[in-house]
Amino acid sequence: MPASAARTNVADHSEFVFSRVLDAPRERVWRAFTEADQLEHWWGPKGFKLHVEKLDLRPGGIFLYRMRSAGGQEMWGRFIYREIAAPERLVFVLSFSDEQGGITRAPMSETWPLQMLNIVTFTERDGRTTVTLRGRPVNATDEERATYVAGFESMQAGFGASFDGLAAFLARA
Repeated sequence: MPASAARTNVADHSEFVFSRVLDAPRERVWRAFTEADQLEHWWGPKGFKLHVEKLDLRPGGIFLYRMRSAGGQEMWGRFIYREIAAPERLVFVLSFSDEQGGITRAPMSETWPLQMLNIVTFTERDGRTTVTLRGRPVNATDEERATYVAGFESMQAGFGASFDGLAAFLARA
């Protein structure tokens, strides 16, 4: 394998961090992240409707979902859960997928990593919850890691919009 295609499990400088404080208790925010009927109200890019195909919340379990834009564009994604420590921490590997849950390339980039490890922590203070997501590519080539790092600004905007949706959902619920 050429050096440029070498894969690593080490995060090096390619860790993405996103954090948001939400006006809801930790247990409530945890349920929004772990229950299908709640995830469908906020997870995913702005302008897309989420449908949960499967949610098996256990280590080794899968969250398989379909997102559809108003214009009919469809994307699939999946989490494979590695660790669940309610209500403090979720660890999962995120990938784009097909309808059966098989890993696929991202529709927006041929060099986007196939898998990203995400660690989400939930901490509560005075009835408000801070959610922090840390992500990094798994088994990525140097080119895939570079594409991931180049996408940080876009990911900040995307997660920002999703968490805006989460905040609005929590305010309504």
